[in-house]
Amino acid sequence: MHPSVHAENRAGKPAFIMGATGETVNYAQLEARSNQGAHLFRSMGLSRGDGLAVMLDNNRFFLEVIWAAQRAGLYYTCISTRLVPAEVAFILDDSGAKALVTAGAIVPDIAQAARDLGIAILTVGGGERDFEVERAKFPETPIADQSPGNDMLYSSGTTGRPKGIRPPLPEGSLAETNPLTELGQTVYGMDSDTVFLSPAPLYHAAPLRWCMSVQKLGGTVIIMEKFDAEEALALIERYRVTHAQWVPTHFIRMLKLEPDVRARHDTSSLKTVFHAAAPCPVPVKQAMMDWWGPIIHEFYGGTEANGLTSIGPEEWLARPGSVGRPMWGRPRICDDDGHALPPRETGTIFFADGAPFSYHNDPEKTAASRNRHGWTTIGDVGWLDEEGYLYLTDRKSFMIISGGVNIYPQEIEDALVIHPKVADVAVIGAPDPDMGEKVVAVVQPADWADAGEALAGELMDWLRPRIGKVKLPRQIDFDRELPRNPTGKLVKRLVRDRYWP
Repeated sequence: MHPSVHAENRAGKPAFIMGATGETVNYAQLEARSNQGAHLFRSMGLSRGDGLAVMLDNNRFFLEVIWAAQRAGLYYTCISTRLVPAEVAFILDDSGAKALVTAGAIVPDIAQAARDLGIAILTVGGGERDFEVERAKFPETPIADQSPGNDMLYSSGTTGRPKGIRPPLPEGSLAETNPLTELGQTVYGMDSDTVFLSPAPLYHAAPLRWCMSVQKLGGTVIIMEKFDAEEALALIERYRVTHAQWVPTHFIRMLKLEPDVRARHDTSSLKTVFHAAAPCPVPVKQAMMDWWGPIIHEFYGGTEANGLTSIGPEEWLARPGSVGRPMWGRPRICDDDGHALPPRETGTIFFADGAPFSYHNDPEKTAASRNRHGWTTIGDVGWLDEEGYLYLTDRKSFMIISGGVNIYPQEIEDALVIHPKVADVAVIGAPDPDMGEKVVAVVQPADWADAGEALAGELMDWLRPRIGKVKLPRQIDFDRELPRNPTGKLVKRLVRDRYWP
């Protein structure tokens, strides 16, 4: 289970195809280029356990770099290209990276930060030291001391400074399996015939790990340079895509295409799709089921990989809103004192008996992720039913406390986003002299011309029969575009910061 195995058995098969250009890299080419890359990293003094930072948008080089780092036993830290220089500099320093692979048009402040840290810079698409030119100097055969590396990724930072997760390096051969690949095989039916569409940036955990899992199995990955709803449907039809991973925002944008546009593309090749990253509004997922049929799975977990739940389509139709039962780790719901709560009581989600993790160079945040039982949390809130199915409520850090009442924005957002005149929405708590906080909905209209008092009134009328009175927004504001990262996660702190001095 490694691209090198498939390079021997099916050398000419596409390992990945770039969606916009059709540029194709087969397994023989991926094998040769990743070997050359591993030699290049060794020549730069990087040995097993050292760190490599990768800051690239989706392009042909991304997976070639990652597989080179993986077979050289390196930690590879993928950095969002949306981060500001100060955030990038923090990750470069905190991760201990010895080299950075990035675009030729690197921001000068980022380049200077890398140089100040003594980090070597390689670029793709031009620049001082071109990765492709340097790589071509080395043999296409494996390095003498191959060993498996691992990702060292950082949490998305939607609520504050990113936190690094540095798991142990795997032992054994390159071809050994891992739990995610096994999940793909046993639950999602992935194999060497899989054609996998990846619509999200590879610098995020789930897209990166799933693309690598598909290539471990010998399938083909279709990489979208950036997400476009209609183009995603076109790629499914063009390449007869069998599997894909989504986030709820992708579903919402595809559902809001005109009916004739949706009907124009044949999606019948899809066997299994799955989504994660954020709670999916029940009406949105039901609409997708009606469109694509009962092929939509869901999983819940984090970059920390301390636990994972999964739910199939038939299970979900019987329990709408659930994210399933555990694949590894045992979910437990706890109050603020760490005491386990009974079924249907809402509290912080912990995992018992899950994979251990720590936040790199941050013992305080690591300690805060544990409770009195040693169970771990990534800060989400939810509840369990009597059969052990987990339901998400929201992030604990997003909770609004208004007049002593705990209000979770997700429920309000889910009710608003399905309104036909709403493109996106963020619900936050804003200062209130009487209640402490008040509920504010910030709405991105589908048509900016609709923004105003009339739409605000229409949305309030829409909400009243759908949510409790105490949860109704005290204020509805409008924004031309809400800040989401490319995986669809709302960067809510940027919205909230506008309201708090």
